[in-house]
Amino acid sequence: MPSIKTQSALRTTGRSLALGLGATAIAAALFAMSSTFSNAAEEAVIIPPPTIDETASATTEKAVFAGGCFWGVQGVFQHVKGVKNAVSGYSGGTKETAIYETVSNGNTGHAETVEITYNPREVTYGQLLQIFFSVAHNPTQLNFQGPDHGTQYRSEIFTTNGEQKKIAQSYITQLDKAQVFGEPVVTRVSDMTAFYPAEEYHQDFLTRNPTYPYIVYNDMPKIENLKALFPTKFSPKPVLVLKAKG
Repeated sequence: MPSIKTQSALRTTGRSLALGLGATAIAAALFAMSSTFSNAAEEAVIIPPPTIDETASATTEKAVFAGGCFWGVQGVFQHVKGVKNAVSGYSGGTKETAIYETVSNGNTGHAETVEITYNPREVTYGQLLQIFFSVAHNPTQLNFQGPDHGTQYRSEIFTTNGEQKKIAQSYITQLDKAQVFGEPVVTRVSDMTAFYPAEEYHQDFLTRNPTYPYIVYNDMPKIENLKALFPTKFSPKPVLVLKAKG
C-alpha cells in the first residue's frame, strides 16, 4: 500500500493529467497507476432515515457537505430529485487560500465541499443527510476517503442555521447508537461561514469524464448505489453547474 504522501501525489498527478493530456493519454497513464489505489469504491450502507427532519417552509434551501473528493459528492447530489444545483468548492479556510493547488497542501483549513441548492418540499435536509452518509462517502474515515488522504478530505457538515445543526447532530447520535457502520461516525458539524466555488474545470467533473479511471473506480459506483438504494430520489438526468451558468 503506497504511503499517504504517495497516494496524494498520485491523485494530484491524475488531476494534472486531466488538464494537460488528451483522453487516450490520460486513460493510459492512470490505468498504469490504478493498481496503487486502495479501497477504491466504498460500499453503500443501508441506514435508517433521521428521526427528526426540517419543516419545509421555503422552496429553496442550501446544504453544504464535505466528504472526500468533491467530484464524487457533487456527482451524487446532481442526480438527486429536488436538487437544483450542486457546486464543488472549498469551506473552512479563507478566501485567499481557496485555490485547488493551495488547498491540496492540507494546511489551509479548507475541506473540499459541495454546496447543494435544493427544494425542501421535494427532498428534505434529512433525506440529503441520509444519502450523504449512506452513498456519498464513508463517515467513519477520519481525514481521508478511500485513496485520498489529508484534512481537505475530511467528513464535515457545514450547517447554515440552527435547525440544520440540530438535525445533523441528532442524526449522528442516532446512527452511532444504532451502530449501523460498526465504527463511530467521525463527521464534524460546524457553522457555515463561507463557501468558495472551485475552479471551473472541477465542476461537473463526473458527468463530463465518466470513463476517467479515478471516476470509474471511486465514484461511478456511488451513482449506481444511489439509484439502487434511493430509487424514488434518483434522477437519471443530472443538474449541471456549467449549464446552469448559461
